[in-house]
Amino acid sequence: MPLAHYLAFVTATAVLLVVPGPTILLVVSYALGRGMRAALPMAVGVALGDFTAMTLSLIGLGAVLAASSTLFAALRWAGAAYLVWMGWKLWKAGGAMQVEAREDDASPGKMVAHAWLVTALNPKSIVFFVAFVPQFMDPAANWWTQMLIMEATFLTLAFANALAYATLASRARAMARDPRAVSLFNRAGGAALMGLGGYAAASAARA
Repeated sequence: MPLAHYLAFVTATAVLLVVPGPTILLVVSYALGRGMRAALPMAVGVALGDFTAMTLSLIGLGAVLAASSTLFAALRWAGAAYLVWMGWKLWKAGGAMQVEAREDDASPGKMVAHAWLVTALNPKSIVFFVAFVPQFMDPAANWWTQMLIMEATFLTLAFANALAYATLASRARAMARDPRAVSLFNRAGGAALMGLGGYAAASAARA
């Protein structure tokens, strides 16, 4: 994998993980209700869920590439369009997080399982990885090596992001409900997604 592709992947992943989605809303809801006790279990559950969704996606992508390089190229174009569409929706979203504090007495194990289920079993997660990951992979390079590098990188960043959100929500609860802060996150994330879609389309055109 070229270093430029890897650095682009790291940058895009870091930006996109910050954007609040269903998983982050769950993390914030537990942190609002349970404080720092929820931070580590939720971060572990998110990382395990992303590992599950990303592994399934990458195995499917490997099968597509093995079947047809033309089909893989078409998937990259479709992925670019999907990222732009997601970015536009996020840009228009605005608003505050629709999240309530969870104050139920869930054990750490239950919190891990809940975060894993929400992250791994969300069909949008798998669709997202199918659209996102091919933009940074080199079809001519070893697939499994690239898969290992990307998974390790993404999961490290996903764990750190979930832990940071939980910490922030438990210590600065008003900020998690601030419409201006959430709108800023959404617009920044939407712009990043649309920019990533443009980058993906340019990469697909050069391939």
